[in-house]
Amino acid sequence: MPSAAPQPLQPGDFYLTPEGYMVFTEQYHRRRGSCCGNGCRHCPWQAARDKKKANSGPK
Repeated sequence: MPSAAPQPLQPGDFYLTPEGYMVFTEQYHRRRGSCCGNGCRHCPWQAARDKKKANSGPK
């Protein structure tokens, strides 16, 4: 199945840090629709991933 074409960035999708890095916002991630697994700062799925990681640790 072919992947969907990337959508252009919209106002509010990112901001620049004082160091010049582009940081994607939660708005962008929600529009994207899934977690990329890179540990993004504003990932709306971060809590679920952290919970899964905590449950899969050594017992």
